[in-house]
Amino acid sequence: MAVIIPGLRLGLTTVRWLKSQAASTLAVNGRRFAAYEQIRLIHVARDKSNPANGTVPRRLPFSIVSQQDLDFFKQLLPGRTITDPDLLESSNVDWLKSVKGSSEVLLRPKSTEEVSQILRYCNERRLAVNPQGGNTGLVGGSVPVFDEIILSTALMNQVLAFDHVSGILTCQAGCVLENLSNYLEERDFIMPLDLGAKGSCHIGGNVATNAGGLRLLRYGSLRGTVLGLEAVLADGKVLNCLSTLRKDNTGYDLKQLFIGSEGTLGVITAVSILCPRKPQAVNVAFLGCSSFQQLLETFQCCRGMLGEILSAFEFLDSACMGLLEKHLKLANPITDSPFYILIETAGSNAAHDEEKLHNFLETVMMSSLVTDGTVATEESKIKALWAMRERVTEALTHDGYNYKYDISLPVEKIYQMVTDMRKHLGDKAKNVVGYGHVGDGNLHLNITSPTKDPALLAAIEPYVYEWTAACRGSISAEHGLGLKKKNYIYFSKPPEAVALMGNIKSMLDPRGILNPYKTLPDNLR
Repeated sequence: MAVIIPGLRLGLTTVRWLKSQAASTLAVNGRRFAAYEQIRLIHVARDKSNPANGTVPRRLPFSIVSQQDLDFFKQLLPGRTITDPDLLESSNVDWLKSVKGSSEVLLRPKSTEEVSQILRYCNERRLAVNPQGGNTGLVGGSVPVFDEIILSTALMNQVLAFDHVSGILTCQAGCVLENLSNYLEERDFIMPLDLGAKGSCHIGGNVATNAGGLRLLRYGSLRGTVLGLEAVLADGKVLNCLSTLRKDNTGYDLKQLFIGSEGTLGVITAVSILCPRKPQAVNVAFLGCSSFQQLLETFQCCRGMLGEILSAFEFLDSACMGLLEKHLKLANPITDSPFYILIETAGSNAAHDEEKLHNFLETVMMSSLVTDGTVATEESKIKALWAMRERVTEALTHDGYNYKYDISLPVEKIYQMVTDMRKHLGDKAKNVVGYGHVGDGNLHLNITSPTKDPALLAAIEPYVYEWTAACRGSISAEHGLGLKKKNYIYFSKPPEAVALMGNIKSMLDPRGILNPYKTLPDNLR
């Protein structure tokens, strides 16, 4: 009897290939199936008009906003119910300008109570709601698909409390990450999260997407540093799990349901987060390697010799460097290399840290693992070196239409994905580049073309997800699933797990009003 994996979407080329390979196998979710003999593949027709991932969802039977609804919102939020199309434009379009909704209402509450009243009303009326933070998402999760009401947390931007002894910060969800970093730095602490989009992203959105960032290697994920949160459920009930305890073993850890749920289970309104002390000594090294294998060996040496002071180990390839030089006019600080590494150390003793870093650099240079490098200890020079990594995304936006993939792989497989994709696409793409977080196995694969190209997209997907699944990787390391990746979830999660996710969604949001069309695959509707 055939094994059916609901929602597994493979392109027509792949289906034809499977039919021709009677004895071949396909790896999905870590299980191997004999191609076409043991597995029946479901192919979903691709609609080329969709700006996201090829399938246009149908609008669900939600209510349409009426004048009566607008009157209610305007009374509840005087001056903060936005209906001007010009003001709505930026909230309807994602950061990549690849997905656009048609919402006619933007609500800007200032308090949890206002969010509660909004959701209670919308649930009763069955009005769909799109929660939105800084709108810096890259998978189409932060903007409407149709005419959902946009609920912005931008005005919920207050720090509620900070404990100088424990380092626990409690704040509203709309606080901009960079503002929180500045607030903490004045108090000799730092945020455990650092992102390229820190100047505009909101901490609530960071938590809702379980953002990873540049220093996960040192401080771990938000699942560990977020101690508590407050969320408003679809029916308006306020779930106050805003704990500031580091240890609490009383029952289920409910906050974990909302971390990474992308606004589909509730609207996060406040968080409490554990913040580390500001390091007294920071060093950044920018190094060149001749091969990715040497880069991996450098990483192994780095972890062993730098140990507790290592806070980041990032990489980019020569193609990324070329884009930085061409589009942003950034000068390469070292001699040209096939691969570049950015290493950051953070500790409490400058002399101790510099000695460890010096010994490490001497070892990797003497063993020819590293061909060239530079070190910065001054803040301005540190920022200049970090720009070589943080501004790659910006450089890519100047290179044409951008197809972005955020995958997690065994560390030794990271760059093979880039190499294989280049061979697979040939001259179909303008550029195929790779960069990311070696310390946690996170590759950012980016493919550019002069313009939006449906034929190129068909060549990339589902190849990129099939390749990732074959290596037992994750199709989303830190960006989430949003609109673009939701129907590919079966490449990373077994059907039983996805079905359970659907059950949780149905329990917490039975009318399905919260961020519909996102995260969960279409077959669970």
